[in-house]
Order: sequence, then C-alpha cells, then structure tokens
Amino acid sequence: MARLAGKSAVVTGGARGIGEGIVRRFVAEGARCVIADIDVAAGEALAAELGDATLFLRTDVTSEADIVAAIDACVSSFGALDVMVNNAGIVGVTGPIGETALDDYERTMAVLLTSVFLGTKNALPVMVSQGSGSIINTASTAGVQGGLGPHVYTTAKHGVIGLSKSVAVEAAPFGVRVNVLCPGATLSSLTAGLVTGDKDNLDGAYERLSSKYAGGRAPKPADMANAALFMASDESEFMNGAVMVVDAGKETLSDRAAKFYPIPTR
Repeated sequence: MARLAGKSAVVTGGARGIGEGIVRRFVAEGARCVIADIDVAAGEALAAELGDATLFLRTDVTSEADIVAAIDACVSSFGALDVMVNNAGIVGVTGPIGETALDDYERTMAVLLTSVFLGTKNALPVMVSQGSGSIINTASTAGVQGGLGPHVYTTAKHGVIGLSKSVAVEAAPFGVRVNVLCPGATLSSLTAGLVTGDKDNLDGAYERLSSKYAGGRAPKPADMANAALFMASDESEFMNGAVMVVDAGKETLSDRAAKFYPIPTR
C-alpha cells in the first residue's frame, strides 16, 4: 500500500532540487501535492508531467499572502493539509561578516527563515482543526555545525531548527508533529552553480561533491525525499521536534568555509 495514500501536501520550493524530489516521491506514494514555487516554468512543467495529483501555484515564500494561498489551494483542491514541507531556499549572501550588507542579510533571512515561520504559522491552525498533520522544515547540516555555509545561511538554518523544536511543543497536544530535515550538500542546480560555476554542470558537481563525503558519493534529491517520506508518513507518528541529519554519517567539507568567508587580508 502507498505510504501516503489519501494525504495532501504543500511543498515550497517544489519545482526543483530537493523540493522536486520530495514532490515526486510523495506522488509516487499516493499523495497529492501543491507545488509552491517562484519558478513558473519548472513548476508548470512538473505539474504537467505528474498530472492530476499535483497543482502548481506561483509562490513567493516571503509573502504571507502567497503562503496562505498555497495552503488554501491544498485544502480546497485536495480536501486537507496533511503535510507542510517548508523547503524553499537560496544560498544567499556570502562573504566576511564585516562586509555583509544589512539589506542582503535581511533578504537572505526572509527566504531561509521567515518563510519557514510563515509556513509553520499558517499550516498549524489548519492541522489543529483536523487533529493531525506533519510539518517538515528543511534546515541543513549548516544548521548543526559552523563552517559548512555562509554566515547568514548558517544563522537562518540554526533558526529553523530552534523554531521547529519550539513549535513542536505547542503542536504536540493537537496531534501535529514538527520535525526538521538537515540535508548535506545535495546535488542540484543550486549546488552545481556553487561548486562549478555552472548550474547545469550536474555531472561535474556530483564528482566534486562526492569527493567530500565520507560515504564516497554525494546525496541526490531522492535521498532527501526518502527521509521526508518517513517524516510525512504515519510511521513517524511518535517523532516530534526531531532533527534528522542526512549526510552519509559525516560531511567533510571544511574547505567550504574558505570559499564562503575567506579571511580578509589587511
């Protein structure tokens, strides 16, 4: 039997990368998904491929009105909101802390942390009214360890974990779970652009990323989708406020620190 049969989900950032992998796996396991993404071309193409089990809605995750619209679309089209995956993300501002502009900091935090707050805030009342639900917030290995991402990215991902743990306590009495997925650097157009300078060079990115993992290969979106599937399913009903790190046991990317914030010369 499909593990998500009868369930409905909103996946932000669902048109590409990890979000796309989650949508594909959820649909394969019987779920219906709202693909909430700012990338219209990719989102419409994915929805057309996957058919009636999906609905694409252009969504700016920094807009509360857009988040509410995605949740409302899920309930009106599919009858419920069983799973909310707050996944959309960017790398954001990089560089030494002393050279980080406030505007860049705020924009990065808006996409990486405020969006998770908005998704969690607006999904929770719907799930409470149903008496059940699973909220999955995507953080990162950079949310549990320094040196794996830029300063502001790392700050935001730590914030995602803190917010999730806190809301999990509020949500638990109502049958709603809030858990965190912490991917290692996962193959996608985003990471390809970061490590090779070419977002379309997935083969080159996979080779470079794989050399940095103790397990000998880089994770792909399907690896993260497998973890999200467990958190979305009833199999994880006793899991709440948990942080699931998916990085093959250890991600050895200490050289990333020099790329993100090189020690300034004087």
